[in-house]
Amino acid sequence: MLLASMLVLGACNRSSARPGSHGARAFVSNEASGDISVIDIATNTVAATIPVGKRPRGVQRSPDGRFVYVALSGSVPAGPGAKEPAAPPDKSADGIAVIDTATSAVVDRLPSGSDPEQFALSKDGTKLFVSNEDAALLSVVDRVSKRIDQSVKVGEEPEGVAVSPDGRWIYVACESSSAVEVVDATTFAVVKELKTEARPRSVAFSADSSKAYISSELGGTLAVVSLPKHDIVATLKIGGRPMGLAVAPDGGRVYVSTGHGGDVMVVDAEKYEVVGSLHVGARPWGLAMTPDGKTLLSANGTSDDVSVIDVNTMKETGRIHVGGKPWGIVIVPAAG
Repeated sequence: MLLASMLVLGACNRSSARPGSHGARAFVSNEASGDISVIDIATNTVAATIPVGKRPRGVQRSPDGRFVYVALSGSVPAGPGAKEPAAPPDKSADGIAVIDTATSAVVDRLPSGSDPEQFALSKDGTKLFVSNEDAALLSVVDRVSKRIDQSVKVGEEPEGVAVSPDGRWIYVACESSSAVEVVDATTFAVVKELKTEARPRSVAFSADSSKAYISSELGGTLAVVSLPKHDIVATLKIGGRPMGLAVAPDGGRVYVSTGHGGDVMVVDAEKYEVVGSLHVGARPWGLAMTPDGKTLLSANGTSDDVSVIDVNTMKETGRIHVGGKPWGIVIVPAAG
């Protein structure tokens, strides 16, 4: 019934969308309003709003840009350290919605395991690696068969998931364990555990897969990991509550959102030092950078907007109102 209603909603939205060529667009997940805002990057306007389901958070795109995936959860929001949920979870709402980027319509739904929050795709886009926060698992979802192939035991409260660009490694940030699990993307074996500062939230890799970065919210730090040995080689004090990450295409800089700190911090990836900052909207979380490396977008969770940032000047050039509590952002390059 839920999938049918989602597809009907998607069909309603499709009537206002025009398949074919598109400029670059940002897909923003709005946790509170249960929808996706589609931003036309050329005009900094919302081109479509797509109803998707309960608590959309993690959002990614397929390698070819044809689809955007968004994690949905029926679990009730709870702050760090909460002992009991405010209400029973609606497990029927858990899943991964699939959006056709040509029509801005929900066209499919994948299983996700319990309470999905973030996920990443395999290099070829055939598998999704989903963190199941309340089950301490990483679910391996097959895109074609629409089945969970495997469940990997990881640390407590897994959240951030990232796959190295070379496709070899899956990193899973486990908040309550203050650790990141390193998973072999072929065997799905946990090959190493990296101890971090308190409450790691996100992971991002450099384009050449030589480095990984881990934000720790309560530790107020950014850890730098050297691959392929998976050694933490530096831990930088960031301040605020480090959350989302974006790495410049050339690997020279890393951008860190600070949640309730309200800033986006700029880190020199060679010197391992903070070299700039910008105050944006309230509670910035998800970050995404345009493929040319010139523009950074920040999802500001409690001001219900997205900041548009010129990375050369580190100035905010626009603020776009979106849905309720924007959480994640993914950019789909121009097509057509």
